[in-house]
Amino acid sequence: MKLDQKDSLKHVREEFYVSDERIYLDGNSLGLLSKRAEQAVLSLLDSWKNYAIDGWTEGKHPWFYLSEELGKQFSPLVGASPEELIATGSTTINLHQLLASFYKPDGKKTKILADELNFPSDIYAMKSQLQLHGYSPEDHLVKVKSKDGHTLRTEDIIKAMTNDIALIVLPGVLYRSGQILDIKTLTEAAHERGIPIGFDLCHSIGSIPHHLSEWNVDFAFWCTYKHLNGGPGSVAGIYVNEKHLGKEPGLSGWFSSAKDKQFDMEHDLTPAPNAGAYQIGTPHVLSLAPLIGSLEIFQEVGIEAIRNKSLALTDYLLELIQVELKEFRFTIASPLERTSRGGHVYLTHPNAASICKALKAAGIIPDFRSPNGIRLAPVGLYNTFEEVWKTVQVLKQIMLEEQYKKYENTRGVIA
Repeated sequence: MKLDQKDSLKHVREEFYVSDERIYLDGNSLGLLSKRAEQAVLSLLDSWKNYAIDGWTEGKHPWFYLSEELGKQFSPLVGASPEELIATGSTTINLHQLLASFYKPDGKKTKILADELNFPSDIYAMKSQLQLHGYSPEDHLVKVKSKDGHTLRTEDIIKAMTNDIALIVLPGVLYRSGQILDIKTLTEAAHERGIPIGFDLCHSIGSIPHHLSEWNVDFAFWCTYKHLNGGPGSVAGIYVNEKHLGKEPGLSGWFSSAKDKQFDMEHDLTPAPNAGAYQIGTPHVLSLAPLIGSLEIFQEVGIEAIRNKSLALTDYLLELIQVELKEFRFTIASPLERTSRGGHVYLTHPNAASICKALKAAGIIPDFRSPNGIRLAPVGLYNTFEEVWKTVQVLKQIMLEEQYKKYENTRGVIA
């Protein structure tokens, strides 16, 4: 295919374990394993084997400094200085940490502003923190409504920034529709009203560029197992704007300490002067390991090149869907405007669950999202234009022959 021949990133596909027997379009749920990530895991296992306790300070990647070193690698992906970044925890643990640090109810300002399309785990965390402060989530968690059930309007979010809002937490990219929120405009609006604001970048980091420091975002958090290909349960990330550094975090722990003071064993914490203060417990070294190899690929390729390839793939996918599948009741629920679309395409269909099962049986790996959504993520690092074309042809055949009717239209244990 000519599009693949012209692809400047086609060589990067060789970095990954790509199956010749299936087309993997679920990289926005779990990215594929790269050969470098595999080698990094083996390297840290080897350092454990050879150094034992001295692995904390010796070897190619000393464990004591690994979270900070990998935090630096997030810098070009989120547009922040190394001091503002740390690799630590998991998405929800990090959100709890940030809520504990930034949610400061005062007077009439007691509410948290979120949105009704957000990923459930974020909502659970916000409700928990409200309850810990003695507030009812029903009254104090404000969720911006969607006009169409798939996207959010910037003006609606800004309108909800009322004088009783103490904190705002929003996604950078909506996990279903893939809509990109206007982080810069929303941050400016929040700060004009004296409200701190943070963003969940789980579905945007590694797929689109960010400029968090330039936009003056207060904080952000993300997982690393989707577009960053860090593996199942890989360690997540935190960004805290430099203006908030040097303070004790809301949840302090062993690794919140300044490195040079940590082993003084004092009961009064001296917090790290950088985002390292937002760590809590001992780093999960073996779950950090794959990021060493994975982030190295991102440094070499660059997020702008990845974004350009991703847009070309999703443009092509949308074009094919509109031409080849127009008679089959699919609705494109992702933004058609390129600047508003993240790294995946979201379709809805009354038989979405059974269609996903039929696709899997045919060797296409999509992602079902309840109640009626199909997510397709052609990833710039390892998917091809030919795979996109084949996917639509297989889907068309499934619909023409009604192959999906062989399957129950219900989700599996993991959708």
